Amino acid sequence: MRILFDQGTPAPLRDHLPGHSVETAYEKGWSALRNGELLAKAEAEFEVLVTTDRNLRHQQNLAERRIAILVLPTTSWPRLQQITQKIAAAVDVLKPGQYVEVPL
Repeated sequence: MRILFDQGTPAPLRDHLPGHSVETAYEKGWSALRNGELLAKAEAEFEVLVTTDRNLRHQQNLAERRIAILVLPTTSWPRLQQITQKIAAAVDVLKPGQYVEVPL
């Protein structure tokens, strides 16, 4: 799967998602995009958006989106390192348009 990491998603997480192609919003030059713009651009190139923005579903209408969204519980890499297997498992079963929050 092609995965986009939103701002705040720790880049080292990519090493724990084998078999997937991961890019960051920063690498794409999309750091300054607002959520609606980011979602539109991401949806054209990626199957999954990984974010730490827990308010995304309240700020955006996600009903018609094809991109799957995985929301992480924190931006803290030391804390996320403890649940990398849980995150990888969630990514592996995501379906188009699905919204999933990973618990800590």
